Amino acid sequence: MKRLLLVAQMLLLSASLWAQQTQGVTIGQVPTIGISRSVSLHFISPEKISYVDLSSAALTGDLPEKNILRVKVVPDSIFSLISGSDAGLVTVVGESFIAQYKLVFLNSSESGQISTQVNILPSDMRSLDISGISLTQNDFKSNAFRLLDERRRKPISRKSVFGITITVNQIRSLGDFVLLDLGFTNATNLAFDVDELRFKIEDRKINRSTNVQSVEISPVFQLYPFERFKKSYRNIYVLKKATFPGDKIFNIELSEKQISGRNLRVALRYSDILDADTF
Repeated sequence: MKRLLLVAQMLLLSASLWAQQTQGVTIGQVPTIGISRSVSLHFISPEKISYVDLSSAALTGDLPEKNILRVKVVPDSIFSLISGSDAGLVTVVGESFIAQYKLVFLNSSESGQISTQVNILPSDMRSLDISGISLTQNDFKSNAFRLLDERRRKPISRKSVFGITITVNQIRSLGDFVLLDLGFTNATNLAFDVDELRFKIEDRKINRSTNVQSVEISPVFQLYPFERFKKSYRNIYVLKKATFPGDKIFNIELSEKQISGRNLRVALRYSDILDADTF
C-alpha cells in the first residue's frame, strides 16, 4: 500500500512539473479583435516592431511605421471568412515583448465590434529575454534626453578645422553601451551638409611598413537625424561597448557631401571611455 501511495505521489509530482514546464498561452487566453472587409486594422506598439506573423493566408500586413502594423483582409478570402469567422492569429514581437491577438471576421452590420486601432498594452504583453538585447530604443531615447538636460561640464575633447568644430561634451556608460554627447558648430556663413559621421578604432601611430588596422563601430541609436547644420547642432549617439589596447585610439570622423576640405576628426583615448560616468 505504501508503495502504491509513493508511486501515486511521484506521478502527481511528475505531472505537476510537466505542467509547469509546458505552461504557455492558449487560444482561449488570447484577446479577440473584430475585423471586416473594408477596414484596415492598425496595431500600435510602444516599441519598434521586430517580427510579425500572420497565421492565415486570409490576412495581409505591412509596417507603414517602425511601431505600427497594418493588417487587412485579402479580398479573395472574404467568402471563406463569411462561412467561418476565424480570421487567424496575429503575433507581434517588439524588442522586449511578444503579444498575440485572435482575429474574427465580422459583417458591416456589426460595426460596433469592429476595431480599427489596437494599442498593444502591457496586459497583452509577455516579456522576452533576447540574448544580446538589454535595452530598447525607448530606453536609449529617455537616457539621451537625460544626458541633454544635464549641466554641461568641461569638454572631453575638441577639434576645429576651417571654422567647423566637433566637441565631445560628455560620455556616459549605460549597461553594455556608451552614450556620446557630441556638439557641432559652424563659424562660417556656409551651411555644412553632412556626408558621413563615422566612429572608428584605429592605430595611434601609422607605420608605413604595416597594414593600418581600422575597426568601424556603427551606432545602435542616435537621438536626432543629422543631415546639415548652419551654426550649431547637438546630438546623442549610443554605441556598443568595445575594448581596445593603449596603442589604439577612438576616432570620430565628420565629412561633408560636396568636394570640400571641411573634413575633420576628433580622437578619444581609451581612458576617456573608461572614466565615463554611469547613469
